[in-house]
Amino acid sequence: MIFKRKLYDKMLEWKREFDGKTALLIKGARRVGKSTLVEEFAKNEYESYILIDFSIASKEVKELFHDLSDLNFLFLRLQMIYRVNLTERKSVIIFDEVQMQPLARQAIKHLVKDRRYDYIETGSLLSIKKNIKDIVIPSEETRLQLYPLDYEEFRWALGDTVTIPMLRDAYERMISLGDDLNRRLLRDFRLYMLVGGMPQAVDTYRSTNNLSIVDQVKRNILELYEDDFRKIDPTGRAGMLFDAIPAELNKNASRYQVSSVIAGEKEERVREILADMQDSMTVYIAYHADNPSAGMAFHKDPRRYKLFLCDTGLFTTLAFKDRDFTENEIYEKLLNDKLGTDLGYLYENIVAQMLKTAGNELFYYTFPKESSNQNYEVDFLIARKNKICPLEIKSSGYKRHASLDAFQDKFSERVLRRYLIYTKDVRKDRDIFCLPVYMVPFL
Repeated sequence: MIFKRKLYDKMLEWKREFDGKTALLIKGARRVGKSTLVEEFAKNEYESYILIDFSIASKEVKELFHDLSDLNFLFLRLQMIYRVNLTERKSVIIFDEVQMQPLARQAIKHLVKDRRYDYIETGSLLSIKKNIKDIVIPSEETRLQLYPLDYEEFRWALGDTVTIPMLRDAYERMISLGDDLNRRLLRDFRLYMLVGGMPQAVDTYRSTNNLSIVDQVKRNILELYEDDFRKIDPTGRAGMLFDAIPAELNKNASRYQVSSVIAGEKEERVREILADMQDSMTVYIAYHADNPSAGMAFHKDPRRYKLFLCDTGLFTTLAFKDRDFTENEIYEKLLNDKLGTDLGYLYENIVAQMLKTAGNELFYYTFPKESSNQNYEVDFLIARKNKICPLEIKSSGYKRHASLDAFQDKFSERVLRRYLIYTKDVRKDRDIFCLPVYMVPFL
């Protein structure tokens, strides 16, 4: 199944505005749909295309990029090997999984300068040292990121084009939806949290309507990620850090506690591993903002952070990884919010995912309570109009917001709006906007 993706419009903008002056690089985690999207774009927007999948390309194809002195020969051989006729300025050449042939990526500089054809690259783990060793990274790249299907794309995949525009209108006008409609909307949203936005998982749900089968698909994807982490760090530490993400979030601690996962590991080495994990785009990192302001990136604490998965559907499966398979009964209870456990970590991950997909960097803030050993914690901070908006996440309809209130007292001049993200209907509590979790994409 080929799903409608919002990135397609940005790809059209690149084609129209740059007209071959840059190559387009689509980054994303494995199995997020990069290859499918790019090939669909090539079919629709060009007269012809050649797709070179470097994960399976022949030795002959790979060796063509060792010598670029004769581009006429290069293009002739590619057309003969792939049996495709290329037309100047009307054809595109796709370098799929380009990280597996670094010389092809380096060639982009010369190929773009030639201007005969357009070029689109796809890849993951693009900045891992072994994938860029001894090559010059081309500056002639326009880079875009493809994430798992967001909630609106998920609704489109299920044939629903009405819900999200309706919710956006309700958000903009702060209109109450009513308890009955809110409950139904939350159930629909929890389905997204369980299935997730990986195209293969969504397609499996559409075709089988069986969440256990969907869960197996997600387990297979997680195994691929584990294989990648072994490439990043053969000692297995990256995989250990990844597997522990649900447990670390469930602790409700103020940071990811590496020492509880890997004892005695040096901080510098952990940072290197995290940088590579982040490059895989399978995890998102939220840093502690030591000085909450519009320029939070200048005040992040690299030693204090939280880790989230790129897809909450994968997160759900990872959280129940101790079972051979996640039974339909568990999924049914999660879907109806009746599982006898605190689901706060699931909601925190989905909010992180939605904020990141919408283009926000992730930050949070903690500060001590007076006369107490405990801390206030603002789950997320987003910058808007040279000010900041603090978000407090609740996995229920609980309406207290002590952290938001204390943050307002401390930084009132810096705050634009305060948001309580929870599971109840739209409402306003003084100057606090109380929003159901499915409205986070509109912030």
